[in-house]
Amino acid sequence: MRPQCKVTIFQWNGKYLVKLEKGLIEQTYKIPELDLTSEAELEAILSESFMQKAEKRFSEMMQDLQTAIQEAL
Repeated sequence: MRPQCKVTIFQWNGKYLVKLEKGLIEQTYKIPELDLTSEAELEAILSESFMQKAEKRFSEMMQDLQTAIQEAL
């Protein structure tokens, strides 16, 4: 089961950029190409555990954003 977020993988400037998007919030992880020997290893990084933690982080980030907006108004 994958969290409800969009996952996009880019390859640029010697790195893989793993971009996770959910609503107004984004998380981007940079992984040096030399750290991986195959795309299968990249898929393994996006394990169930990693994605669950990212999902939790999305919730925390959204709460932080909502709090900041309320405090600014």
